[in-house]
Amino acid sequence: MWPFICQFIEKLFRETIEPAVRGANNHLSTFSFTKIDIGHQPLRINGVKVYTENVDKRQIILDLQISFVGNCEIDLEIKRYFCRAGVKSIQIHGTMRVILEPLIGDMPLIGALSLFFLRKPLLEINWTGLTNLLDVPGLNGLSDTIILDIISNYLVLPNRITVPLVSEVQIAQLRFPIPKGVLRIHFIEAQDLEGKDTYLKGIVKGKSDPYGIIRVGNQIFQSKVIKENLNPKWNEVYEALVYEHPGQELEIELFDEDPDKDDFLGSLMIDLIEVEKERLLDEWFTLDEVSKGKLHLKLEWLTLMPTAENLDKVLTSIRADKDQANDGLSSALLILYLDSARNLPVSYILMDTL
Repeated sequence: MWPFICQFIEKLFRETIEPAVRGANNHLSTFSFTKIDIGHQPLRINGVKVYTENVDKRQIILDLQISFVGNCEIDLEIKRYFCRAGVKSIQIHGTMRVILEPLIGDMPLIGALSLFFLRKPLLEINWTGLTNLLDVPGLNGLSDTIILDIISNYLVLPNRITVPLVSEVQIAQLRFPIPKGVLRIHFIEAQDLEGKDTYLKGIVKGKSDPYGIIRVGNQIFQSKVIKENLNPKWNEVYEALVYEHPGQELEIELFDEDPDKDDFLGSLMIDLIEVEKERLLDEWFTLDEVSKGKLHLKLEWLTLMPTAENLDKVLTSIRADKDQANDGLSSALLILYLDSARNLPVSYILMDTL
């Protein structure tokens, strides 16, 4: 299948990614791929998990542990600035979810195929001419790391690639499904964190300036920094849309803010299936990958209702907690589908003569 997958990837680059890059910034309006060769080394699938519980009977959910290490040749140029750059090799490792839905009673039995990563995959890119690329106006504030994050997040939920296999399938509903629920995260406090700051060349151990990074899919939140405190109290609230479960997790990392490189203070991963079952979790969690430290979280699973019958009750409830979040707590979700447009004005682009 690899040669045909490569054809699909090339089509994706030219028909989806290239127009998206051109539209992202006026300075990139002449961006184009001049060569796309993904290479002969195929993607490896190191493991497959199939879900049989908590899934719709008209769908099949697969999680694929994928690994790709390939020598490729992808060349791009921005004609306006005579800039050329490229990619010599790519590595990508992570869990890709494949959803086969809807299942139908006629061949090919599957209406469409959806692909995405549940969380940010490990991505490494070997660039050529990256310095030239970052000299382009509008890109000079970027770096290699920021570019990798942008690419990685494009692959992660709620972004997805949807391939229809029959003409009758409702592609919009598959590409932009209604979220399964909303996760309200009360990021409260921590205890007994490691002291990372040192004085007198490391002889005297000090405290830390802790903050947290919270992730659900490609939704990322960062808490405020609490200065010189090993038992910080944040008392902040975040709300994240949950599009997929089982399999999706809440990821939290704590760091000590430093002038150069921030020190790691521990991490936590919580399966959202457990939160949905309990509806409300208010617990102290032991931090992983460190010798000590605990984190106090309150997690609420909010189910989306199709009507506004309980809206007054919800509004009354969140008014009592209105000071917990900077921009207030949510009471409802607005979903807007941009379907089509007609009779748009013609835009003319004047080209300078060289």
